[in-house]
This record gives sequence, structure tokens and C-alpha cells, in this order.
Amino acid sequence: MPHIQGRDRHSEVQFPPTLDDYIDAENPVRFIDAFVDQLDLAALGFVRVAAAVEGRPGYHPGDLLKLYLYGYLNRIRSSRGLERETHRNVELMWLLKQLRPDHKTIADFRKVHSDALRGVCRQFTQLCKELELFGGELVAIDGSKFLAVNSRRRNFTVDKLQKILKEVDEQIEGYLSELEQQDAAVPALEQSERLQRKLERLHERKAKHEALQAQMTELGQTQLSLTDADSRRMVDGPHASICYNVQTAVDAKHKLIVAHEVTNEVSDQLWLAAMALQAQEVMDVEEIEAVADRGYYDSQNVKQCVDAGITPYVSKPPTSKNGPLGRFTKEAFTYDGELDVYRCPAGERLTFRFEATQKGRMMRNYELPSRVCRNCELKMQCTDAARGRRIRRWEDESLLEEMRDRVKANPQRMKQRREIVEHPFGTLKCGMNQGYFLCRGLTKVRGEMSLSILSYNLKRVFNILGTEAMIAGLTVKKTVKE
Repeated sequence: MPHIQGRDRHSEVQFPPTLDDYIDAENPVRFIDAFVDQLDLAALGFVRVAAAVEGRPGYHPGDLLKLYLYGYLNRIRSSRGLERETHRNVELMWLLKQLRPDHKTIADFRKVHSDALRGVCRQFTQLCKELELFGGELVAIDGSKFLAVNSRRRNFTVDKLQKILKEVDEQIEGYLSELEQQDAAVPALEQSERLQRKLERLHERKAKHEALQAQMTELGQTQLSLTDADSRRMVDGPHASICYNVQTAVDAKHKLIVAHEVTNEVSDQLWLAAMALQAQEVMDVEEIEAVADRGYYDSQNVKQCVDAGITPYVSKPPTSKNGPLGRFTKEAFTYDGELDVYRCPAGERLTFRFEATQKGRMMRNYELPSRVCRNCELKMQCTDAARGRRIRRWEDESLLEEMRDRVKANPQRMKQRREIVEHPFGTLKCGMNQGYFLCRGLTKVRGEMSLSILSYNLKRVFNILGTEAMIAGLTVKKTVKE
């Protein structure tokens, strides 16, 4: 039996009479077209929405926005790749009405519209809210490192510069010593000139790195990136890479990203309240639960959440120096709120002594009389301080204790966190190949990330509702506004 045979390339083919016949009702490009057409592009900050009276006509920003939304949704992000697709992709021919902008025009559009692209992302998030796709009860917060346009070779820390300068000085000393030995032996002129050129190159390298060291000191920074000045060296899995730290708040109902932010801060610690408050504002709810990993544990952020009606779930990391030494940690001491005392493992009471400000927080200090500690059988397991054990208590530490009890009583919340918030990052990095940036600078990177977040949410909602239902939701939204 023969194989399935194709048609003769020279035979006549009857194509559908219009481009529209190629695009079925559930094709995502129909929603992209309808979504962009109903946006107020001028209010969002897009330039050239109204055509100039004079000069060569330009492309409408709505058409370039449609091109980018299609590209990010289909793993095509580079301007040259998008340019190629406009020449051969039937869906893009339909979406852009056969326009073919060049790659420079495409790239410039993304560079200059960072804030506007963030606004488009917010508009779609608002649409998701109106379509009741958010649960508004639980959000999970997490951060992930996305690679910047900066190699590790072009990133310098204080320690790295000191190490390089030390190596250069050692090489210079070695060459100088070699020159002296050759001069004593009356060397060949070529050999001497070769060593002199090497020394010149080493001095130039030393001057270059000393200038970087001075620049770092002048700016008060601990590291410097030469290609993308805003990027930073961060631990990304088992290795350190030059990255940006992307923060997200994900709603539990459909794993849609409610709020996001891009930062060059290495740590997640100070972002719990900021992301939870953004999520609360977007979903317009008075009370919500927020769960995050122990990297977000920060007392001031917990207080901000509680004050705003947000119930945080964050495990406390093991930061005590006593734990690794086999001594009692603070958790071994029980606080009695009625008597305002701590009870130690030996049953003695640590009473309040004085208050002091520490790192912007008012701390209450509790101690035992030094003689009690000195005569205690458990002293070696407790402290080696001559004055005895001291416990510091933050004035709002009851909030941390309540959170500790919540986390302990609801261990499933922490498991649920992984299922909610790590799914979008995995999809963005692996499924959509968007684990790295193409733009440079924090402002431009934030606009690029908004396109990635929007494309992720689009893909999710297409799977949940379908194209026709989403277009119907746009129609209802437009009717309500009118």
C-alpha cells in the first residue's frame, strides 16, 4: 500500500476568497484585535495615536501593539522574528491587515512605551476582574530571577575588583622581575619589547579596573554592571547570574497573575506588603489572605498587611545564632501576656527591664538576675553571656506569634502556595521561553515584563473561557461604559 501522497506543486489551488476565511471564530487573534481596538491608547500614553499632519505617515500604535501581543503569546519576541512573521504568517496578515513594519520600527515601539505597556496589562487584569475570574480570597506571592542582557564577565563586585587588581599587580611584578633578569643577561631586543607591551596592557587593565572601583565608591554601590547598569548579580538556583528580580501575586482561583513588579533588589524580604496591597487594590476586596515563603519574613511588612486587612502566612526562617550551637532559641521561651514576662526552659521568669530602638523598631528587653543564670543547671544550653540570657520583644510581636500559630495550624497553606505561584513562573520560563529579557534598563524591562505577564494571563483565560466568550465580555464592558 502506498504512502499518503501530497498534491502536485504546479496544480491550481482554490484558496478561500478572503483572509478572514482562514481565521476561525476561536482563533486568539480575534480577541487581540477586539481588545486593542477598544483601548484608549492616548490615555494609556501611546504616542502618535493621532496621525501627524505633515511628514511621512507612520504606523498606528494599535497595530504594533497587536503585533507584540501576538508575538509574546506565540514565543516570538525579537523584532527581527516578528518582522519575518509579518511576511509569512497568515494570522498576522489578518491581524495587521497585511502591514509589514520593519524590525527597527518594531523594536523602537517597545523601547519607548514601557509605561503604556504596563497600562495595557492593567487593563486586561481589570477585564479579568469584571469577568469574575479572580477568587479574591487567597493570593500567593513569590519572586523569581529573570536573566538580564549582561554577562557575568561584565559585572563587578567589590570583592571581584579587589581580586582582579591583586592578580594584575602580581603579574606586573612577575614581568618586571623577568625584565630585570633579561637586562642582566643582555637579552634580545624583540624579547624585551614583547615584555614591555605586556606590561603596558597590564597597566591599562589596572587603570580600567581602578576606575570602575572609584565609580562604584562614588555611587555608593556594592556592584556594577557595564552592559545593563540596572541589573544585579543574584543567586539563581545553584549559580549566580546577572538578573532582575520579578515579583508576582497570583490569585488562587485560576492562577492568574493579579499584580507584578520588577526590581533589582537581590532579596524578596521587603516585598510582601507591597505585592499584597497591590493585589488587594486590583481585586477591590477589604480582606484577603496572602501566603509567601520564608524569604518574605519581615516584621514591618507583616504589620502593614495586618493593618490593611490582609492575613499573612509566612514561615519564620531559622536566623538564631543559638540554634546551630545547640542552645535554646527564642522559641523555647514562653511569653505570658498577662504578667508581661518570659518563662525560660528552667521555669524562671525573665522580667521587663528597659525599652530601646533597634533598626527602627521599639524593642522591649527582658532579663533574669545574673545570679539566677549563673547558678542554673541549663546555662551551658542557654547562653555564654556573663550577664545571663536576654530576650528582646518587638512591641507588636503578638502579630508574629499569631502568624506563627496560623502557619502551624494550616500547613496545607504552604503547600498550596507552591501550587499557585510557582506554576506561572514555570510556564513563563519553560513553556513560553520568556525567562530572560531583551531590553536594558529597569524602566524598559518593566514594560517588557508587562507583555510577558499579559501573554501568560491571555493564555490562561483563552483556556478557561475561549475566544468568543472573551470577546463577548469586551462587548458587555463597552455597553456598560456607554
